[in-house]
Amino acid sequence: MRASIRVVLATALFALAGCSSQPIYTAPADLAQVPPETVAQAPERFGDRSVIWGGRVISVDNLPHHTEIEILGYPLDHGQRPQFDQPAAGRFIAVMSGYVEKLNYPAGALVTLRGRIAGTRAGKVGEAPYVFPLVKVEAIHLWTAEELRSNRPNIGIGLGVGIGMH
Repeated sequence: MRASIRVVLATALFALAGCSSQPIYTAPADLAQVPPETVAQAPERFGDRSVIWGGRVISVDNLPHHTEIEILGYPLDHGQRPQFDQPAAGRFIAVMSGYVEKLNYPAGALVTLRGRIAGTRAGKVGEAPYVFPLVKVEAIHLWTAEELRSNRPNIGIGLGVGIGMH
């Protein structure tokens, strides 16, 4: 009897381990694990370092040779999803090559990206002066509602007999 209990427990542990979400991007060796607001305060310390940041899209601006997406950064969870229930970590501008369709990145959409810090730019948020870190995007992920829901545990354990009717 003890052997069968061990098998059931081991199977349950493997099943639960399979439910945890993995990060979407592998952390590069030169990853700067700091929020955008820290880079904005001391950009010289982080020049050309890699970051994995995420947040909410504020706006998309298509320019002649590239696109800039303003993002309000949030801390990331273990699966690199932005935790928008946490305090914001500063704004930044994601710089992408070529044209990006604005409708693909609507205001409020959640994204996670991997890229390299490419300096800062002075700008404004409303009428307030603001320093935006610039990130040259290497990869970007737009989170779907289904992916965000799948982060929540949906586990049920029970014993019994069931009958299905078709």
